[in-house]
Amino acid sequence: MRKSISLLTLLAVVGLMTGGCANAEKKLGRGLSNTAEIVRMGEFRRSMEQSAFLESPDTAYGVGFVKGMNRTLARTGIGIYEVLTFPFPKYEPICTDYLKPNPVYPDGYEPGVLDDSMFTSDSYTGFSGGEIAPFIPGSRFRVFDEQ
Repeated sequence: MRKSISLLTLLAVVGLMTGGCANAEKKLGRGLSNTAEIVRMGEFRRSMEQSAFLESPDTAYGVGFVKGMNRTLARTGIGIYEVLTFPFPKYEPICTDYLKPNPVYPDGYEPGVLDDSMFTSDSYTGFSGGEIAPFIPGSRFRVFDEQ
């Protein structure tokens, strides 16, 4: 009897988690993406860039560094919070007055999709385009770049 109750509880939890709630899926995806910010460092690079352009190049190394680390840690914390609370309502992004809901990139660079057969329509011919390593900061090499 005890095993059947625990199995029933497990099935109920799995059913609730995989029930197809689109808002919970968005919240989980946004949370995972924001949790990876500490590795991606997009907020950090953007803050350094914006400090250099808007204030002065000298402040990018001091103010931009501190501001970038602050925003990176804030986005990572919000991501962890959203991952832990994704099955529960309030599905809208939080702290949107301080951070944008989706990850940001420096204005000088926005990565595209990976150069992979999953994203290309001409994979049967052997020729495709896209980025080779968009997950590496500063990697701007593209195959068949049109610019």
